[in-house]
Amino acid sequence: MTVADSGGALREVLKNSTGSRVLVPTMGALHQGHLELIRKARILAGPEGTVIVSIFVNPIQFDRATDLAAYPRPMESDLAACEAEGVDVVFAPEAGSMYFPDRSVTVTESLLSSGLCGATRPGHFDGVCTVVLKLFLLTGCDMAVFGEKDFQQLAIIRRMVRDLDVPVRIIGSPTIRERDGLAMSSRNVRLTPEQRADAPRIRWALLAGAKFDTVPEILETARTGIQASPLTRIDYLSLVDAETLQPVAELTRPALLAAAVFYGEVRLIDNAIVYPAGFDSL
Repeated sequence: MTVADSGGALREVLKNSTGSRVLVPTMGALHQGHLELIRKARILAGPEGTVIVSIFVNPIQFDRATDLAAYPRPMESDLAACEAEGVDVVFAPEAGSMYFPDRSVTVTESLLSSGLCGATRPGHFDGVCTVVLKLFLLTGCDMAVFGEKDFQQLAIIRRMVRDLDVPVRIIGSPTIRERDGLAMSSRNVRLTPEQRADAPRIRWALLAGAKFDTVPEILETARTGIQASPLTRIDYLSLVDAETLQPVAELTRPALLAAAVFYGEVRLIDNAIVYPAGFDSL
């Protein structure tokens, strides 16, 4: 496994690579969910291809300086995990090698990013789109793998690739969960023991809401389940079309029930697909 710390070093490493290049973009603090993405990438790349994992805590996608400062950065254990999973190249740049001090170009998506996390975290998806496009260009990847826990991010990246004719195939991977249902996240380690024990309620509240057929019942059931704990503070709870991510007033096709919930300063997200009555998902 080779570690590159700049775009120039990365291109030098990759210039003689063969087969498909498959990228797994991460901000590090790798957990089992990330490792599942890497394993999928390894299968997609095949024995002759190249799996690239980027580890970069992207400063321009954080809306709170405290969240950026607190984000875990266990580089040594991350590199060991990548080595164990058969990663070929790790791209781990510093912010100074990714962005010029006077940078003036940003990639903006204006529709799918208008709600959910985009509504409560201004500029977040501008930062995501900008860094992901840079990673695509720097790695020259053929495919990139993203987790479905960040459903809005996945949808926005797919839209960016479509609208800008970016020759990268975007692969989604199901959310990996702890045994109690909590979606795996690098932020989970920042929860107190009491918060961690309570946090699976987000998943179960969403699933409870998803059993209903009307939008008010779906949202009220999920909201009641989350707010039953004094530890939670809802950032948003929304039911949106699973493709356009626009709010729905009536359930006529698959929708996404999505939530962002604060435990203290730790913000967790999760989602569940809601199907209208009689819908055949096969």
